[in-house]
Amino acid sequence: MGFEYAYIYGAVCPERDLGEALVMSHVNTQTMQMHINAISLCIPIDRHGVLVTDNAPWHRSLVTPQNMTIIYLPAYSPECNPHENIWEYMKNNFLSNMVFEDVNHVMDACCDAWNRLSAETGRIKSIATREWALIN
Repeated sequence: MGFEYAYIYGAVCPERDLGEALVMSHVNTQTMQMHINAISLCIPIDRHGVLVTDNAPWHRSLVTPQNMTIIYLPAYSPECNPHENIWEYMKNNFLSNMVFEDVNHVMDACCDAWNRLSAETGRIKSIATREWALIN
């Protein structure tokens, strides 16, 4: 018996207290491009989005939409990525101590976790805001 996986592709805007996510059964450049395109659609017409991400191989060959810029973090610097706190919160509050029947159950739990996080007014802002990144 092999393993099956679920991946949450997620992005947040702490300023607007919003997030966007896709739950997928695999990870590669094509699925990441789908995520980038979905993020692009969430950016207000009068704004320019900045995506902070690590240097995973599937992050490096993306076609960047005109309304966003991608900033790649240095290797081994997860503390610089505010999204790491989002993952930690989701794992600790919605996805731990569970037994899953199959990969569909895992994917449903990931969707539920993201929806619960997004429904908590102020939660994304409180977890992902970095004072050093604010522009006055």
